Amino acid sequence: MASYFAVINIGQPDLKRKSQGNGSILTISSSAGAFARIRGYEGARAGIAQTYGVASLITMEGVNRQIVLAERPVGAPKESDFRLVESPIPDPGPGEVLVRTVFLSVDPYMRGRMRQNGGYARSLDLGEVMIGGVVGTVVESHDPRVGVGDVVEAALGWQEYAVAPAKALRRIDPAVAPISTALYVLGMPGLTAYFGLLDICRPQPGETVVVSGAGGAVGSLVGQIAKIKRCRAIGIAGSDEKVRFITGELNFDGAFNYKTRTDYEAQLKQLCPTGIDVYFDNVGGPITDTVMRLINNRARIAVCGQISQYNNDKPEMGPRWLHQLVSKQAKVEGFLVFQYADRYEEALRQLTAWLRERRIKYREDITTGLENAPGAFIRMMGGHNIGKALVKVSDVASGTA
Repeated sequence: MASYFAVINIGQPDLKRKSQGNGSILTISSSAGAFARIRGYEGARAGIAQTYGVASLITMEGVNRQIVLAERPVGAPKESDFRLVESPIPDPGPGEVLVRTVFLSVDPYMRGRMRQNGGYARSLDLGEVMIGGVVGTVVESHDPRVGVGDVVEAALGWQEYAVAPAKALRRIDPAVAPISTALYVLGMPGLTAYFGLLDICRPQPGETVVVSGAGGAVGSLVGQIAKIKRCRAIGIAGSDEKVRFITGELNFDGAFNYKTRTDYEAQLKQLCPTGIDVYFDNVGGPITDTVMRLINNRARIAVCGQISQYNNDKPEMGPRWLHQLVSKQAKVEGFLVFQYADRYEEALRQLTAWLRERRIKYREDITTGLENAPGAFIRMMGGHNIGKALVKVSDVASGTA
């Protein structure tokens, strides 16, 4: 049996018809404007659109395209470390829904999951679908809490369709903000910036907050939240364009391009004449080593990521700066955003309010096509994105790729 998906024309009356086609019974049952699942033999697809008046057939062969881990990267990831495969579109069971991906997220943490020993989370197996957050549209539901056509967010991986328990999905209201923000400002990066800065670092008005990886998804939000809290925000970024973005559009008080201004200490002393009170670390390595020499008494450091180290086979040797924590009575704390799961609603309410008030701005770096997800991931790991790196897999309105 092949599976087909159709988009019913908006305003069309509810359909529930049966028709003979090459010996098979085809059934459509859907509300107007929703997605309908059509089952039938291969030969039955001819004439379906005309018979049922559907707007389009989305997946003619019932194929689900997926990106899987083909090889464990040695050093920087390569296109050959990934493979595009096809499998049947899965069937949801009781309490489950079938989701068609609209946007998927590419994030630095995925590099760790590609290792043999992934660290805090389970490593991906070779041949396994790449992990990742997804915003998509429900095309089939076996749970009354979620309806066909609903927009949802969940960790569904790099694939066009996925089945998930309805209770594992977060419903997204497209009227609040563009649905892609559920993977950015109103999603994991936004929550990471919110809790990492406000809960761990607790910035006070007038303090100097330094953010590494400031042109990326998390760093660009950290600086803006620091400004909302009446702090000085200083960014460290990897291109002149990123520096212009965070100082010109996001109103950081200062920034420098670490790839062209290699005297990090001189740059930071110029931008932070009274020292550094808060450091939000996304990168690690020599940048962090330099920052630690310039922290003030009672400084707070949140360690969110170490992207400069993710492709290393062996840990880099570096300066030993733990004595600074003693003499400066400073605090360093690493964190995972999931530890704040019971407070997500609190953070999302505040982030939504700031977004509506235009106190938070954002930029998305969107790549089109599931097959281009590996390239988008590689670009992001190389620091070539500004803001949030996303892959657009399909269109939420028409369901077409």
